[in-house]
Amino acid sequence: MSGYRPSDEAGAGLLFLREEQIRLAQTMMFLATRDMTAAMEPILAEQKLGRAHYRVLQVLAFSPGIPVSRLQEVLGVTKQSLGRTLGELQVRGYLESESCMRDRRQRLLRLSKEGQSVEARLFAVVRHRLVEAYREAGGAAVEGFRRVMWGMLSESSRTMVADDAAGRRKGRHGS
Repeated sequence: MSGYRPSDEAGAGLLFLREEQIRLAQTMMFLATRDMTAAMEPILAEQKLGRAHYRVLQVLAFSPGIPVSRLQEVLGVTKQSLGRTLGELQVRGYLESESCMRDRRQRLLRLSKEGQSVEARLFAVVRHRLVEAYREAGGAAVEGFRRVMWGMLSESSRTMVADDAAGRRKGRHGS
C-alpha cells in the first residue's frame, strides 16, 4: 500500500473540481472496477464464466423478471452478443424464463436456484470489499459516495435503482 489517502493533500477538500482531482477520481474508478473484477476472477474461472455472464447474473439478481429487450438495453449490448451469453447460461441451468402475461412474445428472465447460488458467491466478493471500504471511510463518506454515484447516473439508471429499491422494500427480490 502506498500510504496515499484521498484526504492527505492540504486543502484537497476545497479543490475537488480541479482537473487533476477529476482525473484522479477517474483513475480510481477505473482501478476499483478492475480490482473488483480481478477479485471475482477465481470464481468466474471455476465456473467457466466470463465477465459478460457475470453482468447478466448481476442484472438478473437486482431485476428478476426483466424482459430480454430491457436486459439488452441495460447492458448496452447487441442482440447477438446477449443471445449467445443467455444461451450459455440457459444450458448451465442458471436462468429461468417465462412468457409475459401482457405480451406472450416477450420472455421474462430470472435466475434459477443454481444461478442465484453462483451470483451470491460473486456478490460475496463485492460485499466484502465494499464493507471494508465503507468501514474505513465512515458513514458520512459513504453517504457522500452514494451522492456522487447518484449524480453520475443517467435518468434511466436512476429509475432502475429506484425501482430496485422499491422492489426490495416490497420483498420482490427474495430478501
